[in-house]
Amino acid sequence: MSGGEVAGILVAVFWAILVSFLAVALVRLTQTLKATTKLVADVTDQAVPLLAGATEAVRSAQTQLDRVDAIASDVQEVTSNASALSTTVASTFGGPLVKVAAFGYGVRRAIGRKGADPESAAPAPAQPAQRNRRTVIVGRTVPTARRGRRKKD
Repeated sequence: MSGGEVAGILVAVFWAILVSFLAVALVRLTQTLKATTKLVADVTDQAVPLLAGATEAVRSAQTQLDRVDAIASDVQEVTSNASALSTTVASTFGGPLVKVAAFGYGVRRAIGRKGADPESAAPAPAQPAQRNRRTVIVGRTVPTARRGRRKKD
């Protein structure tokens, strides 16, 4: 065997080894592609029902949000009506109730003074807490210092 024959045999062996490695790689690549195809098909089969369920959940949520929006607008209307009613009641009954309360206070005070002893009917000396009080007469405030004084003619 000459050197050229040995070199040809070596090249043939290397080509055989290279082709066998490429064949093994192609077989494994084919198996990987088959597994990937099966996985994509399984994911597709499972994703379609999941997407349908998600779509139904979104529709249900939209329906609930529409209901909540309607309820919120009704509550806002009721609140504005209650506010208007409160304002009406306060303006209608507020003034007369204050007047009735003031009248009741005046009557109670007048009855209290009539039932008192004649000796104690004299005005009591002003106490320190009463000196700083102000009296309101027909919408005006009269200072304490001017209440007790009167002009002598």
